[in-house]
Formats: sequence, structure tokens, C-alpha cells
Amino acid sequence: MKKKTFAVDIDGTITENGGGRIHLDALEALRRLTNMGHDVIFVTGRSSIEGYLLSVFGGTTKIAVGENGGCITIDSDEHILLGNMGECKKAFEIIKNNIDNVREKHVFPRMTEVVLERTFDLELARKLLQEKNISVELSDSQYAYHINSSGIDKGAGFTKIMKKLSICANDVIAIGDSATDIPLFKVANTSIALGNASEHVKSEATVVVKAHAGDGVLEALDKLAPTLFEM
Repeated sequence: MKKKTFAVDIDGTITENGGGRIHLDALEALRRLTNMGHDVIFVTGRSSIEGYLLSVFGGTTKIAVGENGGCITIDSDEHILLGNMGECKKAFEIIKNNIDNVREKHVFPRMTEVVLERTFDLELARKLLQEKNISVELSDSQYAYHINSSGIDKGAGFTKIMKKLSICANDVIAIGDSATDIPLFKVANTSIALGNASEHVKSEATVVVKAHAGDGVLEALDKLAPTLFEM
């Protein structure tokens, strides 16, 4: 069997009903992959600590890329910070002071990004920061808006893990549902968009499944099953 590395989003991918509840059958399937000898690494817009805890209790590979690539957790007290919180906070203050209804989202503490409620025009914020020559990444995970350092995204964060663990892109399978997963798709040989993804996200994937969220993960793994036993 040739070892594969699965890079898996959390919200909208292995959660149910948009409320953060884990789809247990999907998690069990990912745990089986880990038991078979594959790596399963969560790559999320949530904090890397949340992703790491899910890996511990879920029985998957104990590494997590969080904050849309800005922070990697490889142990309970060991984190790799790729983003710069200071420049993200500066961008937040500019947006808050110039656009109505901008407020931070109540989330697990972040180390490299600012997370905002989806209550304002994101394109207007992008235009504002461009006019003021503030270079950061503004993204929409469908769960929240995120302010990350320039050049930080899920693809950049996962590439750091690939280098650290000597993972070849040909062996990476990415699974996700939102625009923030597209950079992750680009560093993977196989990318899978779930049924709840937008048409734009689907167009960037190499494989599209019909089922949504956790059911879509199960459908994707069924499609991949014959290749997972190749030597």
C-alpha cells in the first residue's frame, strides 16, 4: 500500500448542519484511514489547537494546520506561527473605523489572524485596504471572515507541513468545501469538492461529489477506495 496524506477541512466538510457538530461516521472513516497507515491532517479556518484536539480525540494524525494556514500545531505546547497578528489587527482597526457593522467573532483564541462576523461587505473592505496600501489576505470561509497576513492561506500552511514531513504533492488528497480550500487544492494531486461547495470551488477541484459535508466525505472515500490499496 502506498501511503497517502489526506488534508481535510473541518467546517462544512466533516461537520453537520453548520453548527460545528462532527459527523461521526465521517470521522470514523478518517480514523480508519489513519489506522491503515495513511496520514489524515486537519487544515482549517478554526484555530490549530481546535484542529489538534480533534485529531487527538478523533484518532487521526496529531498535527493540525489552523487559522487558514497561519498557525500549525504539532504538539500540545508546540506551535509554528507563519502569520503576523500585529498587521492583521492593524487592518482590522482600519476596517472597523471606516465600515459599519464590523465586529470580531467570538472564537477560540487566535495567534496569527483576526476573525470577523460576516456582517459587512467584504469587497468594500478589500478595496479600502488596497487604497491604504495595507497588504493582508481577506477571505470568507462561510463560517466567518478572516484577516490573515499577506501570503498566508491553507496552501501555504500545508506546504510547510509537506516540507517538514517530506510529503510529496502526488500523495496528497485535499477535501474541502469553501473558497479558503482552493489554495489547499492547488498543492494536492487530488482535490475533492463536496456537494455543498460553490460552483467556483467545484471548478477548482479534480473531483466533485454530490453529497454534502460528512456524507460527501464518505462518498469521496468510497470513490477513492480502489486506489488506497495500490502498491
